[in-house]
Amino acid sequence: MKKLIMVNGTMGVGKSTVCNQLLKMLPRSVYLDGDWCWNMNPFVVSEETKEMVMDNITHLLRNYLQCSEYDYVIFCWVMQEERIIEEVLRRLEGIELEVHKITLMITEKALRDRLNKDIVRKIRTYDVIRRSVERLSLYENMDTIKIDVSLKIPKQIAKEIIYHVNKVT
Repeated sequence: MKKLIMVNGTMGVGKSTVCNQLLKMLPRSVYLDGDWCWNMNPFVVSEETKEMVMDNITHLLRNYLQCSEYDYVIFCWVMQEERIIEEVLRRLEGIELEVHKITLMITEKALRDRLNKDIVRKIRTYDVIRRSVERLSLYENMDTIKIDVSLKIPKQIAKEIIYHVNKVT
């Protein structure tokens, strides 16, 4: 059965880096970052663009999940509300899959340190710190497996995710 690994967390927590590591470590895997579907100029958040992005994400996920070449589909996105995850899964109904929802958690200090490094490298702008820190608490009560990434390197985090995904219940 296909395994859909959904990784969420606030901006700067390391989702993309960890998912790239998972892609290297999991055989027969494919990776989609939801942010790729928002890469537009001008960046406009409206009901129309939100619907388009959700449609694009679920279209790509559905195609990956239905392709016989892949056993693992890795998907990361901010997904700070349970309803976002539920909407993605609702649009994938009819596909036999095993869903693994993982939240990357981090302390505020570690998050600020990571984001400041990104700002120095000109990967992010300063305003992301406030927006990302504000979202930290939104993940605490979500129905996901929580992994504290504050003091871990991406390979350790990926190994922990793989353990959870392949754990026999």
